[in-house]
Amino acid sequence: MKLTTKGRYAVSALLDLAEQGEGAVVCLNDIASRQAISLSYLEQLFSKMKKSGIVSSRRGIQGGYQFVKTADQISVFEVIQAVEGSLSATQCDGLANCKSGSQCNAHDLWHGLSEQIEHYLTQIKLSSLVQSEVQQIQIKPSPHFS
Repeated sequence: MKLTTKGRYAVSALLDLAEQGEGAVVCLNDIASRQAISLSYLEQLFSKMKKSGIVSSRRGIQGGYQFVKTADQISVFEVIQAVEGSLSATQCDGLANCKSGSQCNAHDLWHGLSEQIEHYLTQIKLSSLVQSEVQQIQIKPSPHFS
């Protein structure tokens, strides 16, 4: 799965924006200092999120970024996809061409995992993260490893 610091930082930055209140216009300098993220890195991320229709920008002294939609309309998956591009656990991005034009022997495993992750991240909205309502998944240890 292609999850890098881009996705982590984008989610953190948008959570910071959401915490400022609905309709708030926030300058990236403020987010950068609160989240300890490089301003130039944030500019790149917000440019991608603007192109994806997640945020819009306002110029001027009172300028900054604000949400296009409400935080309960934006999923974590949408944010990560905006900055990372296609999410896939396979090298072939689900196209079954990871092994010289053919499907690798573990393709179904990685493709299934990608679908599960996408489903999970689609269910989590930014508003639920701000309100700390994301339920932790309890993974039971396998009897083979206990």
